[in-house]
Amino acid sequence: MSDTSPTALEEIELASSAPAVLDSAHVGDIHGAFGTIRQHDTATRKTWRARLVTLAAIVGPGLIVMVGDNDAGAFGTYTQAGQNYGTTLMWVLMLLIPVLYVNQEMVARLGAVTGVGHARLIFERFGKFWGAFSIIDLVLLNVLTIITEFIGITFALEYFGLPKVAGLFVAALLILAAVSTGSFQRFERFAIVLVIGSLLLLPVLHAVHPPLSQMAYSFFVPQWPAHSDLATVLLLVIAMVGTTVAPWQLFFQQSYVVDKRITPAFSAYEKVDLVIGIGLVMIGAVAMIAFTAEMFAGKPEFGNFANAGGVLSALDKYVGAYPAAIFAIALLDACLIGAAAVSLATAYAIADVFAFRHSLHRKVSDAIGFYAAYGVIIAVAAALVAFSSDEFLGFITKAVKALAGILLPSATVFLLLLCNDKAVLGPWSNGPKLNILTGAIIWVLVLLSIILTSATVFPDLSSEAIEKILIGGSMLGLVGFLFTRILRRDPLVDRADRDRDQRFNEMTLPERRKWRMPSLDRLPAPNLTPMTKLWMGVLRGYLLIAVALIGFKIILAATGAEVHIPQLGGAQTNKEAPSTPSSSDSK
Repeated sequence: MSDTSPTALEEIELASSAPAVLDSAHVGDIHGAFGTIRQHDTATRKTWRARLVTLAAIVGPGLIVMVGDNDAGAFGTYTQAGQNYGTTLMWVLMLLIPVLYVNQEMVARLGAVTGVGHARLIFERFGKFWGAFSIIDLVLLNVLTIITEFIGITFALEYFGLPKVAGLFVAALLILAAVSTGSFQRFERFAIVLVIGSLLLLPVLHAVHPPLSQMAYSFFVPQWPAHSDLATVLLLVIAMVGTTVAPWQLFFQQSYVVDKRITPAFSAYEKVDLVIGIGLVMIGAVAMIAFTAEMFAGKPEFGNFANAGGVLSALDKYVGAYPAAIFAIALLDACLIGAAAVSLATAYAIADVFAFRHSLHRKVSDAIGFYAAYGVIIAVAAALVAFSSDEFLGFITKAVKALAGILLPSATVFLLLLCNDKAVLGPWSNGPKLNILTGAIIWVLVLLSIILTSATVFPDLSSEAIEKILIGGSMLGLVGFLFTRILRRDPLVDRADRDRDQRFNEMTLPERRKWRMPSLDRLPAPNLTPMTKLWMGVLRGYLLIAVALIGFKIILAATGAEVHIPQLGGAQTNKEAPSTPSSSDSK
């Protein structure tokens, strides 16, 4: 039974008197790209002008994390969907909108209320195993993802006829310089410029001018590519999910909200920021699927996606040099913001766990460990892309998609558990309806992860086997849900929880806006139900087995003993792509 003494409850209820702060730089005025909010200016905005001014200062975390996810991997995955299957898979994007909002709203709320990064909370609330597992898989996945960002940069460099090594060196310096100014506001302004740059895909869409009616129909009406193999298409759908809902997003947004000094008083504005970011992601993704579908329709390249370089070549060939150049610049822009955001997510998590100073408000000399982690990641990724073979880079691109798909469900599980931890979120904890929706999302992600693992380990997995996994997994999820609803907890614990919840429910809005999580050493131990412990044990076993099997396959592929890793889209190397003409050779 959890500690339900009056002292423990009072500490939770009076949490705002001693909020958790791991870095003193995380407290102070909010210095956003478009304005400043003083630390003690937390009053409710009553006029539209005051609300717009406040929103302008708050926007940033949602925009950057969302647009940052439309990176090199997204460019490859979405253009692959359009080139190989037209607009028939565009409806997947519509289904991902609530997933994006639910996940990122919860993690933004965690950041605002707790003042602590995602990795540190996992360590503190779930122990060293899960903490170490989360940080290790995050660092591994993020480094591989950043490598794909620099691979994407090489496509743009090649199109413009620029030297590869020198171009990568300059790009790495730009990413490092943007973060290392010692000014949070300067970095956010740099990032917002890149966010605006994501709209460069619209001129490309206009140049190809696909039918708007077809785009709208495909976005809202689910359909399936005719005469297609279920396994192949489903793997691409999994890739679309993985590239749109990535684990690094959770770690980045929570730490960035903390670093920007956003508190619960401004949670409503952060939700608007997130909605705008999701809108920009959808615009970019829809544009890429739509214009590639229209451009390749009836062409020899239809159904034969190679990589983003092939899309550049086709734009130059079928549409013109100007749209191709714009697409190349948009790709470069996406890779820069993706590399910066993913690297920051990693540096934040490492510094959070090892108690380094970690804030963009600090100068390099005042947070050496934080900036060193960031710089090493960028330098290693850029060097690997500059001096590695095309075969190795293509292998890395495929491997990162497989690992990301497997590890995503675990990140969402911890997010859900943290958002139901009353000691952590108090009156800001999830409600029953949000828990049901999030639980359903997690189970879908688990099923997709199982299919991806099975397809990687067993390359000849049949469509019938995939259908059985989907049907059996859906039935098991339904049974598990009904069982958890029937299972009753200790009535004493339930009564204590109800008393605590009633106190939270009776809080006034001003009291809720001021509530913050207490310091970590004052938190009571988490109260995990037997069912929660059972499911966490099952998840742990699955992840260990899946990662071991995928790791074994990756080692075989790397040594040449076996080369099959499912083709999931992404920014792949140029080896299989048609040669990209220079602008001087274009029509």
